[in-house]
Amino acid sequence: MGNRKERPYSPVWSRLDTSYLDNLAAAGVRPEDVDIVVNTHLHVDHVGWNTRLDGRTWVPTFPNATYLMTRRDFEFWDPANENRSVLGRGNQNVFEDSVTPVHQAGLTHLWEGSHRIDKNLRLALAPGHTPGSSVLALESGHDRALFVGDLVHTALQIAEPETNSCFCEAPAESRATRHELLGHAAENNALVFPAHFGGHGAAEVTRNGSKFAIKEWAAFSPIS
Repeated sequence: MGNRKERPYSPVWSRLDTSYLDNLAAAGVRPEDVDIVVNTHLHVDHVGWNTRLDGRTWVPTFPNATYLMTRRDFEFWDPANENRSVLGRGNQNVFEDSVTPVHQAGLTHLWEGSHRIDKNLRLALAPGHTPGSSVLALESGHDRALFVGDLVHTALQIAEPETNSCFCEAPAESRATRHELLGHAAENNALVFPAHFGGHGAAEVTRNGSKFAIKEWAAFSPIS
């Protein structure tokens, strides 16, 4: 979400003062060490830590990183394009304080179609939740994982992939994308990592026709 950001439509998210950077430091990560930032989409709760407040100016939190975001989402959320969203004012101020500063600093890479980060990591479009939503695929040896952003918000959407959240810009496209990517995960034994799950945070998925189910939760410590 980022700290000290004005979110007038959601007071609980406004002017936060969290320990995010302290937690990174405790894990041995300095902001200047980060070289890649992936924005799966440009919603308020996925880009807030792109920037931090330095005096009265929003500056990149990770000054040596390349910020990867889709051109589709960048253009959709750019206020200059005056696109209408199902969020209404729900993304108010977000582009200005969390996207524009990193773009003006020359740190963004606006990709289209797909983007390979390295031999193990590849980004692909997964539209529906937003026009330029994306997923991050990991392949390492026999291991596979899909970091699916907001493709699913709850485990219910694995069992009932026709179910959308109220935040999806294109409901039919979101359903089709969810079916496609859950099918890919089931067929390739890829762990599914959604952004909003609590508990263990990732799951193995099985398929039965057009339905899916959680085969097993990943053997990680529960997220508190």
